Amino acid sequence: MTETWRVILGLCAGTFAIRLSGVLIGQRIPASGAWARGLRALPGCLIVALVAVSLLSGGAREWGAGLVALAVAVATGNLPLTMASGIAAIWLLRQFG
Repeated sequence: MTETWRVILGLCAGTFAIRLSGVLIGQRIPASGAWARGLRALPGCLIVALVAVSLLSGGAREWGAGLVALAVAVATGNLPLTMASGIAAIWLLRQFG
């Protein structure tokens, strides 16, 4: 067996193990209580952390895109639209700013 096939089989086994552990652990997650509330809040916390790092390490372009996203968020309350506007704003500012 060549090294390439060993790598492929190893990656297949690793992928299967990750998916199986997700199914097995997912069945044990409580549907209510503190853990459930924390897990429901996790995606928003991750987005805030990513945006905060971009703003703090960025310059005027990043802050401008952040202000555009904030304005859209306040005006619409729509998360996907807010994210799309922030991404579009930073792209435009980096291309033409």
